Order: sequence, then structure tokens, then C-alpha cells
Amino acid sequence: MKTIIGKNLKMFREATNFTAQQFADLLSIERSTYANYEAGIREMPFELLEKTADFLGCDLSALLSENASKADLMLCAFRMDNLTSEDAEQISKFKKFVKSYLKMQKLLQDEQIKHSTSRKVSSKTSC
Repeated sequence: MKTIIGKNLKMFREATNFTAQQFADLLSIERSTYANYEAGIREMPFELLEKTADFLGCDLSALLSENASKADLMLCAFRMDNLTSEDAEQISKFKKFVKSYLKMQKLLQDEQIKHSTSRKVSSKTSC
């Protein structure tokens, strides 16, 4: 699993044009520690995986997937040169908010479909 996560970390980081140092700074860890995660030498703690997924704007499952592709990554619209760690933190918070909103929208849609289906079934049985 460490190797899969490492491969995905590197692929997604490179897709966003960030350096390993920038990701390490975002995660508040040493660059060498981050490099060990990417290389699959060390297992990245769950909290850091969540923080990374939030920053990238992807689901945690994309980092864990054997078949992850760049299409799994909601590419960062905020890619800029000279991005500060404070900027990166704000972007991460924003993306986390958007992901939560989209999940809530999906749940509401599912609930509406479920409710509408149950009304149709109950109206057919009452006939």
C-alpha cells in the first residue's frame, strides 16, 4: 500500500506543478520525510493523507487507488508561482469546504430520489 500511495502522491503533486518541498511545507514536515512517503519507504499517517487529499481537492480514495489517474484529481485552479504556505492552507480549507458541499448535494439528491421512488411505490399499492 505504501508504494501505491507514494506513486499517487508523486503523480498528483507533479500534476499540480508543486515541488516536494512545497508539499512538505504544506504538511508541516521535512522534505526528506515527504520524499520517503513518495518513494514508498515510509507509510504516510492517515491525518497527513487527509490533509493532502483536501489540498489536492480529491477524495482520499484517489490517493489509495491502484488505478488512480490524473483524471481522479480535481486539478488545482489556484496554481501559482510563489505560493506561500498560508495561501496553500487557505486553498486546502476552501477545497475541503467544496468537497463537503458536493457530498451534501449528492446525499440530498439520493434522498430525493429515494423519497420520490417510495411515493410511487406506495401510490401503486394503494390502487
